[in-house]
Amino acid sequence: MDFRAALLDQTREFGELIRSADPSTPVPTCPGWTLKQLFRHVGRGSRWAAQIIAERRMTPLDPREVRDGKPPDDPDAAIDWLNAGPRAVIAAVERVGPERVWTAAGPRPSGWWVRRLLHEVVVHRADAALALGAPYDIPVEVAADGISEWIELMSIQATRAAAPVDFGRTMHLHATDDGLGPTGEWTIVNDEHGMSWTHDHGKGDVAVRGPAKDLLLAITRRRSAADSGLEIFGDVKVWDAWLERTPF
Repeated sequence: MDFRAALLDQTREFGELIRSADPSTPVPTCPGWTLKQLFRHVGRGSRWAAQIIAERRMTPLDPREVRDGKPPDDPDAAIDWLNAGPRAVIAAVERVGPERVWTAAGPRPSGWWVRRLLHEVVVHRADAALALGAPYDIPVEVAADGISEWIELMSIQATRAAAPVDFGRTMHLHATDDGLGPTGEWTIVNDEHGMSWTHDHGKGDVAVRGPAKDLLLAITRRRSAADSGLEIFGDVKVWDAWLERTPF
């Protein structure tokens, strides 16, 4: 998958979804936020990452120090501001190359940020769509990679906080979309080696099954499994524990 092209596409779709909407519309999946705040968060987030990369930072950047971190008041100019952010990220990655920079997952090659920002805007576009009652769809391969990326982040987080899967338990996700093959399955385990995951097919203490898009929205707590029509087999408490311990 071309993560750079997908980031540009998803950011553009996010902007078009919000362009003509009332900016004061509440966003239920981001409690306390309005569409205006969500828009600013996404736009400033890409600039924040671009600055971290460009400055080759090994420590986080204070969001208040992000250059040009506030969108213009004019709606069309605000959309241009939004779309310029990921372009700045891509340009910074091209300049810095594989050099490591600060990330929330520890030092990583600068290109790590492209994939992270892609899935950030994918989920926040869902936030906007749910707030507006608008249809939401994404390419299957993007949704599947979003699940993988989220599980990777939570596996890293598990070394710093309570693991979302208890010791000795397993969770299995199965995307029912055609054409994904092994990349449409995820088995998450917590054993003596810590929390880890693979694309292996297997039986978990709990298994959740359905389209990749719906699995992504469920695993990131945007829609419940029931609302998405996902099938759950086994010990639902394992699934509930994952959701309780993985806020986005």
